[in-house]
Amino acid sequence: MAASTDWRRSTLEKPLEGRIALVAGATRGAGRGIATMLGAAGATVYCTGRSVRGNPASGPNRPEVLEETAEQVTALGGRGIALRVDHTVEEEVAALCERIQKDAGRIDVLVNDIWGCDAISEFGVPFWKQSPALARTMFERAVFTHLVTSRYAVPVMLPQERGLLIEITDGDSFGYRGSLPYDLTKMTVIRLAFAMSRELRRTHLTALAVTPGFLRSEEMLDNFGVTEATWRDAVKNEPDFIASETPAYVGRAVAALAADPRVAAKAGRVHSSWGLAREYGFTDLDGSQPNWAEHFERAYGKPYRVADAAAYEPWLDGPIEIVRPQWPLY
Repeated sequence: MAASTDWRRSTLEKPLEGRIALVAGATRGAGRGIATMLGAAGATVYCTGRSVRGNPASGPNRPEVLEETAEQVTALGGRGIALRVDHTVEEEVAALCERIQKDAGRIDVLVNDIWGCDAISEFGVPFWKQSPALARTMFERAVFTHLVTSRYAVPVMLPQERGLLIEITDGDSFGYRGSLPYDLTKMTVIRLAFAMSRELRRTHLTALAVTPGFLRSEEMLDNFGVTEATWRDAVKNEPDFIASETPAYVGRAVAALAADPRVAAKAGRVHSSWGLAREYGFTDLDGSQPNWAEHFERAYGKPYRVADAAAYEPWLDGPIEIVRPQWPLY
């Protein structure tokens, strides 16, 4: 499949029409981008999260709410359904999957993008000075939630002729991600995809992981004091921003995977938005194809893919206490 650069007008714009998707963690960032692009491809998308109108779980600093995501899904040609779910609560996840089975009879695509840890990520702090309580919360929010959601969604998926389970992570190499709990969390969800693919290998379901590059999320734009219209103004303060991508880019990557009848060949591995863009032919919203790995190698003169966890990282030249890498937080 080669996706058009304009998914709204292309004759291939509805390859997922009739499909049922669950995007867990769809309020903002990569989750919103994935939900909306699945909608643009014609899918019905159940969008879950904790921030809804009148009850924003992230507080006043983050205005995005789940209903907005569902409305965008519908506006792009799919059908968006917003459901408030706390994925750390097993009973709520079980009830969610029961409802989807009752209402739609199936789940064809599950995307685990639950995060909710920006405010508790301790970058630049060595692990022996970090809060064990915050680390525990991170694992609960960003690892256990993925496991429990898959536990209850997969039985709804198994009867289908084929299905796709995607773990959203940060990075597709052994490179250090700037904080031990953060690094461990993001590597663990990659391992989840691999382990689930092994247990699903005799079924019609495919499990894999996907990473965006430098994600130009709503929060990242705010962090640099720019908007989507003015994002290039941030490059003077953060040169890596020139290689950033919108959440729609990884969204189109997920939609392309979901529409690929040969996606099972990708089971168990982690795939990047930029690599999938080259393979499937889609672009970001502005028609470009950001490539984080190529930018990294040009900017730092080091290979992006490192073979082991002890490999050199360019931001580790100084004391760890002052390190604050600008990795995408979503």
